[in-house]
Amino acid sequence: MTIRFYNTMTRTKEEFTPLEPGRATMYHCGPTVYMQASIGNFRAFLLGDLLRRHLEYRGYEVKQVMNITDVGHMTDDDEDRGRDKMEESAKAERLDPLQIARKYEELFFKDVDTLGIRRAHVYPRATEHIEDMQEMISVLLEKGLAYEAEGNVFFDISKFPSYGKLSGKNLDELVEGARVEVNPLKRDPRDFALWKVDPHHLMQWDSPWGKGFPGWHIECSAMSIRHLGPRIDFHTGGEDNIFPHHECEIAQSEGYTGRSPFVRVWLHVRHLLVDGGKMSKSLGNVYTVPDLLERGYTGPEIRWALMRVHYRQNLNFTMKGMEDVRSALGRVRECRSRLEDIAAGRAPAGADPVEEMCAKAGEEIFGSLDDDLDIAGAQAGLFALVSAANKAAPAREGAEAVLHVFREVEDVLGIPGPAPGAEGPPPEVVELAKKRAEARKARNYAEADRLREEIRSLGWKVIDTPRGPKFSRG
Repeated sequence: MTIRFYNTMTRTKEEFTPLEPGRATMYHCGPTVYMQASIGNFRAFLLGDLLRRHLEYRGYEVKQVMNITDVGHMTDDDEDRGRDKMEESAKAERLDPLQIARKYEELFFKDVDTLGIRRAHVYPRATEHIEDMQEMISVLLEKGLAYEAEGNVFFDISKFPSYGKLSGKNLDELVEGARVEVNPLKRDPRDFALWKVDPHHLMQWDSPWGKGFPGWHIECSAMSIRHLGPRIDFHTGGEDNIFPHHECEIAQSEGYTGRSPFVRVWLHVRHLLVDGGKMSKSLGNVYTVPDLLERGYTGPEIRWALMRVHYRQNLNFTMKGMEDVRSALGRVRECRSRLEDIAAGRAPAGADPVEEMCAKAGEEIFGSLDDDLDIAGAQAGLFALVSAANKAAPAREGAEAVLHVFREVEDVLGIPGPAPGAEGPPPEVVELAKKRAEARKARNYAEADRLREEIRSLGWKVIDTPRGPKFSRG
């Protein structure tokens, strides 16, 4: 078994070789909890979920960490001009920043559960790791990789010659791209803040350099090293995190530990578009998970809509796409339901062999995921299985074998997931349906109609098909 991933650092697909045999560590840039996360945010979080699920399926012991950013994230990547997102939201909602953080953190986890995302093993909060950040900053100062200026501390990128290796930017380009309006305390406009001083900032902590707060980039380095160690296997995030955030993480982490590479494999998600354009508040097209639930869509449908395009391709989100997803997942559920009826003896069984069908489907679905999480190939394999299973009349054991593949797919992809009312009829309804079938066979239609009404009174409908009775809510 060979698993390959496209590494942003090397710009090539590489065979995955873990730092420690049989184990995989991963860190994900999590939410900045100042507002409800958008579906664009969740596209990145779902990459981390798929990565973890597939590695676990392939037998790896995974430790997954996703941070909660509850301080220090600027509204602009230019840290000298941006405003703190937490404070902006706090002012708008007339709450203090920590109240804002806990409010939107709770909503984030609600969305996580709705989408069937497995909870990470650790969700460290930035505000609970200030001492770790300060310890890192102190070491960087001692090593001469950072300098203090009037209570602020900046990383000196001239002391880290490989700065730019992730994004592909060289130092000359960074000089040309530096903004004119820069912090005069910096030795070089390209240097970035590790610790900041601003008497008007609401969230502040004591430090060896004076009262202040951490820079955005130092947070992830400190939390990753605290919970996963000096080197990790995977780091994921959106493509907009590549520069400057992840570039700065590399510099300060490798500078602090003296070990390289900080990350074995970098995975970055491309942007989510809406109706072919950028998602933005000004255009009024920023969707959240609750927005789509209010439109009648389910968690599994939203999950699949955000996953069905490869993570290294832009995903164009549309409401027509949501309807297509609903139809596609309906096909999968209908196929599974029929197989479950056969396996449980509720529908006639046949004798068609299914071993080759199951083996081929497993190879196509999970083999595709081995190749940089190729979701398109996995999707093709899944629907090929649905088509083949719909044409087959397997024995009860064969139906169970096909269902085993479906369960593995759901374990890794998280779909199709439960449909509303998909838990199946209770035993008393199944028993009434059997009696009704016997009455119909005996041409006792009055009794059959009576039993149908009794089934309806229990909240179920029975539908006669050539393959036996089907049940639905109603």
